[in-house]
Amino acid sequence: MEFKDYYKVLGVQREASASEIKKAFRKLARKYHPDIKAGADSEAKFKDVNEAYEVLKDPERRAAYDQLGQEPQRRGGRYQPPPDWDSGFEFSGGGPQGDGAFSDFFETLFRRGGGAPGGMRSGRGADSHGRIEIAIEDAYRGADRTISLRTPVVGPDGNVRLQDHKVSVHVPMGIAQGQHIRLAGQGAPGAGPGTEGDLFLEVTFAPHPVYRPEGKDLYLDLPIAPWEAALGSHVVMPTPGGKVDLRIPKNARTGQKMRLKGKGLPGTPKGDIYATLKIVNPKADTAEARAFFEKMAKEMPFDPRAHLGG
Repeated sequence: MEFKDYYKVLGVQREASASEIKKAFRKLARKYHPDIKAGADSEAKFKDVNEAYEVLKDPERRAAYDQLGQEPQRRGGRYQPPPDWDSGFEFSGGGPQGDGAFSDFFETLFRRGGGAPGGMRSGRGADSHGRIEIAIEDAYRGADRTISLRTPVVGPDGNVRLQDHKVSVHVPMGIAQGQHIRLAGQGAPGAGPGTEGDLFLEVTFAPHPVYRPEGKDLYLDLPIAPWEAALGSHVVMPTPGGKVDLRIPKNARTGQKMRLKGKGLPGTPKGDIYATLKIVNPKADTAEARAFFEKMAKEMPFDPRAHLGG
């Protein structure tokens, strides 16, 4: 998707006050309004101006957008937001509803919450959205965590600043990456007598040195010795849920996948663990070890490249 520099669209500095942003928007909206200046180019610019103002007029969206930094990060010539750009950040949900009125950039950044409702309804406060990072082991046992979130507030000078606050969170057993934890009443305050909105925290797993999560399943590479692969073996393998005994079949090969049914993340149904075998050769760094490999080379009629032909 294309990176949108909303400050550049409105022609203001990143440090611009709310009144300066509003003034710039009004000027450009009059200039490019379809009723004043016809043409496809004017219509496109009018949409860009509206989208930029929709973000920068709102203290929460503006602060969230500023988290991306001033330098776009591109991969293959196209912009992708860093995966942790909004880590520890809370902003109110949803954004305005429209039929194609906003760019893919806006949709990617601000249509968050996994279907959780957003915005004001009958005086109810807006729902807020954030992220919580947990260890994979927490999903097996459940956990209680206290996290810090940053909420944007408007200061007396009209500028946005971030205010830290702590939230207590219960992580239920069996939760998967991408699911949301709902904290009732922890969102934005309601209008007048209206009730507070809710806070929806998207769950992400901290990088793990062994496991790669996919839904309820976990994947890992399992090193085995050449003799374990050739002769077959039983190996004791630690998992987040406890140690398990895994049978390695005879003549196992690198890349062969072993399934540990029901040993993945808890739930209904339970996930699985998939161990991809990786044969690891010992180093021939002693005379005895070299002699052993030389004996195998002479006595074993084995050509690992026979399938290549020639």
